[in-house]
Amino acid sequence: MSPERGSGVSEPAIDREARFVNREGRAIDREGPAATFEVGLLGFGTVGSAFAALLEERAAAIEELTGRRPRVSGVLTRRGGDLEEILGGCEAVVELMGGLEPARAHVLRAIESGRDVITANKQLLCEHGEELFEAARRHGVQLRFEAAVAGVVPVVRVLCETLAGAHIERIHGIVNGTTNFILSEMERGLSYERALSEAQRRGFAEADPSEDVSGRDAAAKMAILARIAFGAPLGLGDVPHEGIEHLRNDDLQYAREFGLGLKLIGTAERRHGGLSVSVHPAFLYAGHPLASVGGSFNAVTVESDAITEITMSGPGAGGRQTASAVLGDLISVISLPAPALAPSRPLQVIDDVESAFYLHMEVADRPGVLATVAQILGEEGASIKAVLQRGVDDNARLVMVVHPLLESRMREAVRRIGELPCARSTPRVIRVIEEEFQ
Repeated sequence: MSPERGSGVSEPAIDREARFVNREGRAIDREGPAATFEVGLLGFGTVGSAFAALLEERAAAIEELTGRRPRVSGVLTRRGGDLEEILGGCEAVVELMGGLEPARAHVLRAIESGRDVITANKQLLCEHGEELFEAARRHGVQLRFEAAVAGVVPVVRVLCETLAGAHIERIHGIVNGTTNFILSEMERGLSYERALSEAQRRGFAEADPSEDVSGRDAAAKMAILARIAFGAPLGLGDVPHEGIEHLRNDDLQYAREFGLGLKLIGTAERRHGGLSVSVHPAFLYAGHPLASVGGSFNAVTVESDAITEITMSGPGAGGRQTASAVLGDLISVISLPAPALAPSRPLQVIDDVESAFYLHMEVADRPGVLATVAQILGEEGASIKAVLQRGVDDNARLVMVVHPLLESRMREAVRRIGELPCARSTPRVIRVIEEEFQ
């Protein structure tokens, strides 16, 4: 949901009395024995208002933990507020405006003024992350963004801190709660249209859901994760992405007979000395740790020789959930100095990788068709793992799973099969992730 959407919650009252100057020369407040920690808030929509309410609710507990009592000292919205005045009265800035501008300009100004910054803005980090990371390094401030990826799942902190010494090989993620909810409903038998309508009714999807269902939102998040895990400076244009709008219920039903369930998966992995990052629907076997993640939940699996595999999951949508991740970053800013991300290092982007595939074909029901299809697949290097055949009047549906081969070879096989005289429609192809963990 857009962080700037109105919520009906009143903006917090700002007490501008009793100021003193901290060791860095900034004016901050004191309430009783503990100094307050002043926070400038940019944006007061769904997430911004939830953050302000949660901050007030948890202020006493944070004071016990850190010795500083955080409070909102100024708010900037599209309707009012002055950025320079807010910067003059705060130690950290929380950006929850969303979008690229003026968020980019405001965040850069906050960094240049020496304020630590916390943001939940994935578009901003995806498109202008290198500029912001370099500015944070240059000015010696923290730039934290846990809430920008996977909701409350602490994958950013884990990659930046807990696994900072691990050599990450691959990240698989369900990083969009809207599409995961829609696919979960389709698994229950709802059409795509009805599942989308239900997601909108429950507040998981926007009135215009295109950012989510096209895979664009997930692609931005995977670009951010690739930057953290592999140091690669990727933008949205570097991440091929495919959405869920074209998916059919019968594909989910047939795949279930193979023991497969469907998710929108973001992948970032090392391949042949380079890096492959993509977002696409993929079937998973039940033993994969992401297979059981349903509803609007997000989950991320990290693989490395040092750790084998770990999976983190949690709610991926909602103002209060996102606000909780933002608040966690604020506590870190107050109490835990953190190094900025290291300078990026370009890696070769690999866009033709091996995968197993689900293949759905509608063909004429006559002898020799399956053999012809199998021959074409074999000539392109594909071997068949499992196959189903269902008669439909004078036609037949051939559904199969093939063992891994290069995507370019699979595309060529599909092109050739689609040109056969027996073909009744363009074959449908969905990737299959074969790995299962015990």
